[in-house]
Amino acid sequence: MSDRKSTPPPGRPTMKDVATRAGVGLSTVSRVVSGKGGVTRDKVRAVERAIRDLGYSRNEFAHTLRTGSARTIGVVVTRISDPFYSVFVGAIEKRAQERDLLVLVASAGDDARENERVLRRMLGRRLDGLIVISHEEADLSFLQTERDAGTPIVFADRPPHGLKADLVVVDNRRGAADAVEHLAAAGHTRIACIAHVAGQFTSEERQRGFAEGMRAASLPTPPELTVVVEDEVDVCVEALREMFSLPEPPTALFTTNSRTTKAVLKASRLLGLQPALVGFDDFELADLLSPAITTIAQDPWAIGEAAADLLFERIAGLIGPERRIVLGTRIIERGSGEIAPRSSGL
Repeated sequence: MSDRKSTPPPGRPTMKDVATRAGVGLSTVSRVVSGKGGVTRDKVRAVERAIRDLGYSRNEFAHTLRTGSARTIGVVVTRISDPFYSVFVGAIEKRAQERDLLVLVASAGDDARENERVLRRMLGRRLDGLIVISHEEADLSFLQTERDAGTPIVFADRPPHGLKADLVVVDNRRGAADAVEHLAAAGHTRIACIAHVAGQFTSEERQRGFAEGMRAASLPTPPELTVVVEDEVDVCVEALREMFSLPEPPTALFTTNSRTTKAVLKASRLLGLQPALVGFDDFELADLLSPAITTIAQDPWAIGEAAADLLFERIAGLIGPERRIVLGTRIIERGSGEIAPRSSGL
């Protein structure tokens, strides 16, 4: 007598093949595959054994048609190569894995039109929801149609242009003010702000926080001590050269993101400067430099978790007005804020 389990049926196995192999009804297989209850332990084991024997995998497209859920979310960021965004995406993936969801990730770069194009292509996939860190000059009003159609969208790090939506950000102003407070407590009265160009929202919010911190410390904020630069070493060299040639040069620097901090550190070394410095955003190896760099740290993992949790609440049916979640920052004191500048002959 031939063994009906010895040879799988030709072609891709179906749910009906699993039911035949397990000796159960099609509805029983459906309940086991979808994780629903109401099936005896023996039948669950029989179905699971048949699935293994046949090499069956659920047809996700058919599942989407039946349930309306693709069990997939999209994530779009500007630079996936940036460690901040990599950690952010990792947190979202972890949350999605807990729900057996697939995450599609795309990097849109620093170009506004490319950002819009990538988002449109992402929406061409069937998604249960979308998390976005967008280019600030990208016009995202076209996403309103997608939201009206029922696709939840959560933004992080910066608000979108042309659209009201759920948003997760950090308290940029408070973090910048904390940096000034730390430097002022160390005795610095001439503190300069070197701000980044890319990412207008975070740059401007941190500049405002810097100004608020200076006022709170009763310190002057002369315009020549606040500059906005590209995060390129030669640009930072010129900015520092000009600042430290002033009759009253700064004794300390506040930089508004990690890329700018690293460019300023390289420029300072080229000029023979070692100013006191506090940078917004922690970065890898900051603790191994000499002196180790004091930073205002935001938590990209916590931002990713908050964005994912909010998205999943919307997918589950949460209604109501757009929500804005603001997370705090923390100062990591490592010593660079205490260092007095060395004369460079500028």
